[in-house]
Amino acid sequence: MMMGKFGLLVLVVCYVGLFLGTVHVKGLGVNWGTMASHPLPPKIVVQMLLDNGIKKVKLFDAAADTMSALAGKDIEVMVAIPNIQLLDMNVYKRAKQWVDRNVSRYSFNGGVNIKYVAVGNEPFLSSYNNSFINTTFPALQNIQNALNEAGLGDTIKATVPLNADVYNSPTSNPVPSAGRFRTDISNVMTQIVMFLNKNNAPFTVNIYPFLSLYDNKDFPVNYAFFDGGSNPVIDNGIQYTNVFDANFDTLVSALRAVGLESMPILVGEVGWPTDGNINANTANAQRFYNGLLRRLGSNQGTPLRPGYIEMYLFGLIDEDKKNIEPGSFERHWGIFRYDGQPKFPMDFSGQGQNKYPIAAKNVVYLPQRWCVFNPDAKDLSRLGDNINFACSQSDCTALGYGSSCNGLDVPGNASYAFNMYFQFQNQADLSCNFQGLARMVTQNASQGTCNFIVQIAFSHTLKPFSLLIMMVLTMILFYLVL
Repeated sequence: MMMGKFGLLVLVVCYVGLFLGTVHVKGLGVNWGTMASHPLPPKIVVQMLLDNGIKKVKLFDAAADTMSALAGKDIEVMVAIPNIQLLDMNVYKRAKQWVDRNVSRYSFNGGVNIKYVAVGNEPFLSSYNNSFINTTFPALQNIQNALNEAGLGDTIKATVPLNADVYNSPTSNPVPSAGRFRTDISNVMTQIVMFLNKNNAPFTVNIYPFLSLYDNKDFPVNYAFFDGGSNPVIDNGIQYTNVFDANFDTLVSALRAVGLESMPILVGEVGWPTDGNINANTANAQRFYNGLLRRLGSNQGTPLRPGYIEMYLFGLIDEDKKNIEPGSFERHWGIFRYDGQPKFPMDFSGQGQNKYPIAAKNVVYLPQRWCVFNPDAKDLSRLGDNINFACSQSDCTALGYGSSCNGLDVPGNASYAFNMYFQFQNQADLSCNFQGLARMVTQNASQGTCNFIVQIAFSHTLKPFSLLIMMVLTMILFYLVL
């Protein structure tokens, strides 16, 4: 059939638009954490990854249900050994058993496409007080050697995801070119990078511009982003306009100092939280990801390492049971909410064509019920105790200063706390009482920017009888506390 010039042009434009819609940044992956009270079923999460064209995922364990859901899918996987297991991995027999159970069993045609094994997670953090200094390197050696013995070492590499605090520049010369490994761990870091290099494994680093801003009240806000709004740092004629580039190149310099300037580096975690702190919000997160993804899409790299960078966004889904000792924002790193709903538009192609990512499908929610403050309550003397109890057993991080629910009044704070507890307890009737201070409603109780959630169904992880026992024990604890 003959086609006019205009029709041909329309066809070409539509084809290009379709093509651009499916392009994704080379090397882009996500971290999938599962420290949630009501985790989404793994099959739903895997389908969400596929729907969004995400082909790389970094895990924090090797849970059987997660691995089963990833089997046969076109997704590269990094499995992980938690820090608490590093000492066990110092025994080669146990390292072999771990590899057999969590790697070899999935390494078949149609199995899981495992590319890396993460040995620990940021084991050299200063806050760990050297707890894993002596166990990390032997564990890394044993796991890689076990992979080699199993015939998998050519395609699956062991690495150690390290926080960016393992290297720094001296205060007398705080520029990237002066980067060196931290003096207290320089010997073990040199051993690790030499071993990684020998086995053609990458150096894995977690870089968080948000934490630079969080940890230093004098840190220039714009320097945490990529849109050029900050005064540059000049280093031997190189202009650094953002902290990510400066941090990454500080690592490049540290590697150069031990003779491994060209060693492959992958960024194991990078992202921006959306709640739990005055700088943690969707506007800042979108600003950060817009700049980051455009950078990745252009293959610009950094001044000392131009080109392609393999990178895993942190994280995929909010986790309401994460430790909040570092800050309340820890439970809000996801680009998706707890239920797999996207938080803001973004473009995984790095071309700035933002749209909302595809949400999780077939998510089953609890009934549309909320637990709120009872305005007819007479005795309010125990209101504070009841709010504190509810928050101690659930997640009230959104109530903190600068957070999405910070503007609520006292009844609003009580309602939020009561509802979070109610949802954590799977809407059990007895969990919405609080000595007569609470009542159930069927009208959405959300206020302004503060979202009162309805939790996803929990039947896939707890049997009803186990749920009842958990509820009874919690109520006993409640009355003991009061």
